[in-house]
Amino acid sequence: MSVAFRRESDEEHLEPSFALPLPPGPNWVTTAGLALIERRLAEWTAAVEAASGDADALKSARRDLHYWQTRFSTAEIQPVPDDEEVAFGSRVQFRVNGAARTVDLVGSDEADAAAGRIPFTAPLAQALMGLAPGETADWQGRADAIEVLATGPIPD
Repeated sequence: MSVAFRRESDEEHLEPSFALPLPPGPNWVTTAGLALIERRLAEWTAAVEAASGDADALKSARRDLHYWQTRFSTAEIQPVPDDEEVAFGSRVQFRVNGAARTVDLVGSDEADAAAGRIPFTAPLAQALMGLAPGETADWQGRADAIEVLATGPIPD
């Protein structure tokens, strides 16, 4: 029989599985962000134990567990910011294109755009960081497009 018609195993035809990608930059977290990582770590540890009979579920749960173990081991809790200037962990009120908005600058794992929580690595967060209330920044090619109205720590 020709080699072209032989199949060694079904394993060679499976889709490869990759590790979950880690967000770029340092793993800065707020205290709430660290608590979130700890909850996810506990959830995925339990999922690995529960999936012992199902090979696919076990593989997937181990992949997610590895991600959260890595995030936990690299987490760097940042100090609570003051209300002097925008920093990691700040709630920022600002005006852009005439509309007032409020966002919280948080770590990548606790970001939720719908809830107004953006990662500190996002372009908008980078434009805001270091500004004090009353200061402006360039945004999307426009000079002084963003004005910081107020800043302070994210309330618990």
